Amino acid sequence: MYESFYSLSGKPFQLSPDARFFFNSSGHNRAMAYLRYGLRQGEGFIVITGGIGTGKTMLVSNLFNELDEENVVAAQLVSTHINEDEVLRLISASFGLAHEGLSKAALLRNLEAFFRARRAEGRRVLLVVDEAQNLPQRSIEELRMLSNYQEDGQALLQSFLLGQLELKQTLQSAGMEQVRQRIIAGYHLRPLDRQELQAYIEHRLTLVGWRNDPSISDAAYDEVFAATGGVPRRVNSLCDRLLLFGSLEEVHEIDKEHVATVVEEMAQEMGSSENAPIESVGGNGGQMRSPVVRPADMEGRVALLEQEVQQLKNALSKNRRMLKQAIMLQMDMDDEDDEL
Repeated sequence: MYESFYSLSGKPFQLSPDARFFFNSSGHNRAMAYLRYGLRQGEGFIVITGGIGTGKTMLVSNLFNELDEENVVAAQLVSTHINEDEVLRLISASFGLAHEGLSKAALLRNLEAFFRARRAEGRRVLLVVDEAQNLPQRSIEELRMLSNYQEDGQALLQSFLLGQLELKQTLQSAGMEQVRQRIIAGYHLRPLDRQELQAYIEHRLTLVGWRNDPSISDAAYDEVFAATGGVPRRVNSLCDRLLLFGSLEEVHEIDKEHVATVVEEMAQEMGSSENAPIESVGGNGGQMRSPVVRPADMEGRVALLEQEVQQLKNALSKNRRMLKQAIMLQMDMDDEDDEL
């Protein structure tokens, strides 16, 4: 709707990851450098962690866009709470292998045969696990066991793990020593700082033909930063609504008051309390305000609630830390920021 009003060729702030819009911030640049380094090494684990909406899935999209399909066979697995047998089944499915009704032994035989066949073709096999914080320790251990398949001293499978902060905590826990020894690089992705946020917005707008219509004041950028904490998914959600608001109101110069109005509208839609505290979180070189008061990302709020439910289910299934998880769920239900 607003595309025609502002003469844009498309939607610049869509929530679904699209490698065309990849923004090479300092953090994303370093994370991609680790992923590329891992590809050159051809073995071991690369671990990328980050809060909800910080762009981990966009990294995967950009990585797959860069891959040479003639040399690398890659598959993406978006994990849930799955046991070690089910993770093998899902990995098999990701690579297009038979998996229904097969025993664990049969799954392993098929995977090994697949890895060796690709090796014979001169190709490497890469598995990228997104939302890897959902994997229990035994499932991660199965990934380590798969990395033991080798030929002529070269690993037949390489795995990249991307997930929220809980993934780092899992890897640091007891019993994960052998997995930690296989990690060749790791990085924690943080939100954009104030300067990067402005560059990020302008980068996305430019890709769809933006010619400074609407113009955006420095104060408006400040307000967007305060409302989103520099988290890309929140920025996308807020800016998409901001452009819609601007087109409906026929605004060609966006200032902080316009941003504040849209933030307030979104907060009312979510039923947020105006008296809720604003949380300060660390960024790429300073303190930033996180939008606990005025959430600018409905999808981010839903994702956070889903994460908390998953954490509670996991705690219940393991019959430990149940009380702690319940307390955290109650205290953090309205907390949209996952950064610690």
